[in-house]
Amino acid sequence: MPKHTTPDHARLDRVVAEARKQREAREAGYRERALKLFPWICGRCGREFPGARLRELTVHHKDHNHDNNPSDGSNWELLCLYCHDNEHSRMLDEAVRDRGAAGAAVATHNPFAGLKSLLKKKSD
Repeated sequence: MPKHTTPDHARLDRVVAEARKQREAREAGYRERALKLFPWICGRCGREFPGARLRELTVHHKDHNHDNNPSDGSNWELLCLYCHDNEHSRMLDEAVRDRGAAGAAVATHNPFAGLKSLLKKKSD
């Protein structure tokens, strides 16, 4: 029988905090560079984001690799929160559609199979 150990919550909290800190530092670096390189306009809808609204503008990685941050900004585009979410939703939809088109196994389970007969037995 395996020994049950409780997780070291303090250690887990430190690991998560460090990972978040590293991610924020990495994001701050390329975000600041992108905001210096590009006008503060969404690359999709064309809305401008001056002043306090600048926080609604995000950096989108064209190849979806957040570690690919060339200094010339060739992998970035500034997108508003809505267009950025839309871009990632489209990517997920395409992946699902491609997986289905590639002949992936289709679910065949029918959770209501035999329900009619069960209900008929119950009413009898």
